[in-house]
Amino acid sequence: MANRWKLLSWNVNGLRAVVKKGFLQWFLQEDPDILCLQESKLSEDQVPEDLRQVPGYHLYVSSAQRKGYSGVMLYTKTEPQSVLYGFGGDEFDNEGRIIIADYGHLVLMNIYFPNGRTGQERLDYKMRFYEAFLEFVEGMKAQGRRIVVCGDVNTAHKEIDIARPRENAKTSGFLPMEREWMDRFVERGYVDTFRMFNQEPGQYTWWDTISRARERNVGWRIDYFFVDQGASEGVESAWIMPEVMGSDHCPIGLRLKLPG
Repeated sequence: MANRWKLLSWNVNGLRAVVKKGFLQWFLQEDPDILCLQESKLSEDQVPEDLRQVPGYHLYVSSAQRKGYSGVMLYTKTEPQSVLYGFGGDEFDNEGRIIIADYGHLVLMNIYFPNGRTGQERLDYKMRFYEAFLEFVEGMKAQGRRIVVCGDVNTAHKEIDIARPRENAKTSGFLPMEREWMDRFVERGYVDTFRMFNQEPGQYTWWDTISRARERNVGWRIDYFFVDQGASEGVESAWIMPEVMGSDHCPIGLRLKLPG
């Protein structure tokens, strides 16, 4: 028997805000096997009761030491064998950016990668985070595990992934060093699942709200599902859901078949 899983990932930019815009109805209607959220901005005790006890799901929450900042959440129908909330070092693990769920045959990493736009210090932090992540995921893969990585990577990989590449060549999120790191990640054998099915331009997951860029689809594709080469054989579909409102990001999806 093969396992067929539907996975969704969404940077909600504040769970409390998106709840007021129909989040729970959307969640129940989509009925994913796994839902990964980023930038929830909540500690576990702040999660509303109806979201803490969603029938059929186990909930895992990683929150930042700083209140109202960062945060990732995992809803999963199948209980993982174990869950980690970091790579094993204080520098990255206290910002609430990491949930790693070990299902035995599969390791799922739900990650909210840092934004490097606020200055050189944060850009340096982002690049160190990238390296720590790569070292960790390579260690998992070396154990022969199937890998799924999802979340807000905060970098548009190629020119096709951003509406205005020339204008943003010196903006964090599309800097040569950030894109080169993504090249390196892909070269290690991780597959951008969306591009397995869609090679069209104009496919974005984040839009600037101040300039109302979403109305004109002037966006960036910075949210991803990556799988290792072995797991890519089981990828049945991958998609973006730009019609789903409520955040400056939209959700993304993946259907994955794995050997049972």
